[in-house]
Amino acid sequence: MTATLDTSRSELGDFLRSRRERLTPKAVGLPLGRRRRTPGLRREEVAELAGIGVDWYVRLEQGRSVSPSVTTVDALARALRLSKVEHAHLRDLTRNADRRAFVRETVPEALRRLVEDLNQPAYITGRRWDVLTCNKAADEIFAFGKLPEEDRNVLICILTLPATRRLFGEAWHDQARRVVAQFRATHDLWAADPAFVDLLSRLRRGCPEFGGWWKAHDVREAAAGRKRMAHPKKGVLSFEHASFRAEDDPALKLVIYTPV
Repeated sequence: MTATLDTSRSELGDFLRSRRERLTPKAVGLPLGRRRRTPGLRREEVAELAGIGVDWYVRLEQGRSVSPSVTTVDALARALRLSKVEHAHLRDLTRNADRRAFVRETVPEALRRLVEDLNQPAYITGRRWDVLTCNKAADEIFAFGKLPEEDRNVLICILTLPATRRLFGEAWHDQARRVVAQFRATHDLWAADPAFVDLLSRLRRGCPEFGGWWKAHDVREAAAGRKRMAHPKKGVLSFEHASFRAEDDPALKLVIYTPV
């Protein structure tokens, strides 16, 4: 196996390190041994649990451009006690995909008309979570149309706009942290792209809580659920929400809110 330094793989190293530091020797059946200066397992302990060389694991945490086999990735997932979502994310991070520069997506006219004709709030986002189109019902709640195009982004709206904080009220903290964890899964695959770097910079400046959440490196998958909002004109609103990927372009995600 060979490895060369690749700074774009730093997200892989950070993800592995964050999961290693969360584990305790007791959780994986290891003796506590001598006093530990840092939290979590040692690198050599993870390597031993996964059945791989210590030097090889260190290279992975350093973000080097290495190509572990599927068997090695699965062994690391077991050693680090990864969830199903985290395991899938680890596989994505080790695929060495050759990605082109990010380009804002275009919504096909058929999809755009579909969204506009829906009675319930709906919008379509791209891989960077930019709001590419929305219908009147969604605009009446989230006011996407009043924002400049560079601000029409789900993360910008939820994390940095005071109006959205007020809209979610006491539920804002949990809602915001959830979307950060969901976005992390996509971001890590595009971390070096200027469009994603710029978005991350804006989120750090606009949301005091963001830095801590980002450092935790939580990863979650999108899931249907309920949201309760306090709209300044419409009063208390309750919705069930679900998202769907478009066959035309998997990067496009249709989000629909159904009143409860």
